[in-house]
Amino acid sequence: MTARDLTDLSDIREPIAEAERWLTAAATEHAPAAFASSFGAEDMVLLDMIVRLDLGIQAFTIDTGRLHEETHRLIQRARDHYGRNIAVYAPDTAALESWVRENGPNAFYDGVELRQGCCAIRKVEPLRRALEGKGCWITGQRRQQAATRKVLEHREWDDANGLEKFNPLAGWSTEAVWLYIRRHNVPYNALHDGGFASIGCAPCTRAITVGEDIRAGRWWWEDADTKECGLHVAAPRIPGRAA
Repeated sequence: MTARDLTDLSDIREPIAEAERWLTAAATEHAPAAFASSFGAEDMVLLDMIVRLDLGIQAFTIDTGRLHEETHRLIQRARDHYGRNIAVYAPDTAALESWVRENGPNAFYDGVELRQGCCAIRKVEPLRRALEGKGCWITGQRRQQAATRKVLEHREWDDANGLEKFNPLAGWSTEAVWLYIRRHNVPYNALHDGGFASIGCAPCTRAITVGEDIRAGRWWWEDADTKECGLHVAAPRIPGRAA
């Protein structure tokens, strides 16, 4: 199905129903469920679904301290639009100060190991705190997003955090995401209008050009097979798991 073919929500009726089944399974079978949002397009689709289904899923985000201003604006806009509290987690101050003091504020440009160390402090550790006491967590990952996500399952075991992880939009296309956003008037990050396909920290994210891979704007100085921050560690499929 091409972007030209996607003109009405009926075109993605089945993907929507499937995503809603996964969300419902997460909320009912593994409560309390938590939704991790970076406020990209996919995450806004999931937030809209969670509100529409009135599921008891707590949305949270991680403010790394280096986010785009447009992302901060969307966080507030989403809170106002949906009337939902969105919990915000931040890096441990002492750990971050120590890393910057030792390596410099922009050392992530100097090598994969340093970049991953920065991500570990700014993203991974706050995530672990956010997931404490949760039965599962939900993400907006899609297979189409990156080479590292081509075999992404809708449901997997997150060994690093010791709980179930759901990816309700795993099989969605970019076109389907934007059709849903347009038809439901879902608020989205203004950076997308400037060519940003994937949005993270400001120093590590850029707009992409026509023909570039969706994740080309993330850590563009690295090889494609290293472009993960540590939040999403590949896990083997668990046989028999279905919504």
